[in-house]
Amino acid sequence: MTEDQKKKCHAIIHPHAVAAAAGNAIPVPGLGIATDMVAMTTMTMSLCSVFGGSLTEEAAKALAIATFKNTMLKQPIKTIAKELSKFIPGLGQVVAPSISVVMLEAAGWSIANELESKFSRKVA
Repeated sequence: MTEDQKKKCHAIIHPHAVAAAAGNAIPVPGLGIATDMVAMTTMTMSLCSVFGGSLTEEAAKALAIATFKNTMLKQPIKTIAKELSKFIPGLGQVVAPSISVVMLEAAGWSIANELESKFSRKVA
């Protein structure tokens, strides 16, 4: 991944993670996961363009779901804590968005690396 691509990826991943965090601040269990999936899908489509590829919305959604599922499986305690914290007034509005940012950033870079390897092979 070139330095320019890294900068573009950061400019895509970070705002999407922050947007997902805002959705996770709402104290409704389950809503955060929906917010995360929407953010991941749009982030995946944007990241794809950085590497000169294109994905349909359905393909981006499938990739986002797979990556998010892997992230949740690697960090099950964080996922559970994120959703359970919403039952505690005040705490949920701090914990859930914080965990969401961490998970979306990790998943975003994972997707970026996967797309970079997929589309660099296509070009080469």
